[in-house]
Amino acid sequence: MNDDIELLPTGRPEQLMILLHGRGQDAAAMLPLARAFRHEFAQAALLLPQQGLAEAGTADDLAARVAAALPRFTRWVRDAQQRLGATPQATALVGFGEGATLALEAASADDGIAGRVVAFGGGYATLPAQAPALTTLHFLHGSADAAHPVAAARRTLEHLGVLHGDATLDVAQGVGHEVHPALVDCAIHRLTHHIPHRTWRAALGALPPSARGGRTDD
Repeated sequence: MNDDIELLPTGRPEQLMILLHGRGQDAAAMLPLARAFRHEFAQAALLLPQQGLAEAGTADDLAARVAAALPRFTRWVRDAQQRLGATPQATALVGFGEGATLALEAASADDGIAGRVVAFGGGYATLPAQAPALTTLHFLHGSADAAHPVAAARRTLEHLGVLHGDATLDVAQGVGHEVHPALVDCAIHRLTHHIPHRTWRAALGALPPSARGGRTDD
C-alpha cells in the first residue's frame, strides 16, 4: 500500500501496534495516538496503514465492506509481523470507528492474529458466534458518542461475556465520537496492566488443584 506511515524503534521491536483510522480519515489522523503510544512503548513498531474499509457504502452494508476488506488486511498484518519479527501475541490492532470494526472482525476471522484489540468508538459489523480465544478485546467509548452509542458497546460486552470472551469496556463521561485523551489514558492502562484471561488460565493449569482452590481426593 502507498502512503502508509511507519514509526519504528531502534533495534528489534518488542511490540507491533497497527493503528487503523476511521471513516473519512487517512493514516495521518492516527498520528496523535501513535505519538502517545510511542511515549509509553518506546520499543514498539507503530504502523499506520492507509487501507481500511471501502468508503462507498453506508452503515447498512458494513458487513459486506468488512468481508471485502478482511482477506487483504489479514495478509497485510501477517506480512508486517514477519517483516518486523513480531509475534502475533506481541501485536495490537488499534482502531477508531470503522477502523475498530476492521480490527475486531480481523480477530474473529483469524483467531490469534493479535494478542490485543483496542477499539475506540467502534464495534462489530456482526456480533460473533464465538469469542476469540487468543485475543483480549478492549473497548473504549465516550458516553456522548452519537455515531456508535455506548449502549451498543455494553450489549457487545454482555454478549462476549456469555461467550466467555476476554473483554473490557471503559467509558469517558461527556466524550463524543473521538480518540479523546481520557480514552487514550484508559487504553494505555489496559495495555500495561490488564492480564489476559488466557494467561491466568495457563498459570492456574500449571498449579496443583489445591493451589487453585480446588479439591484433592484423600
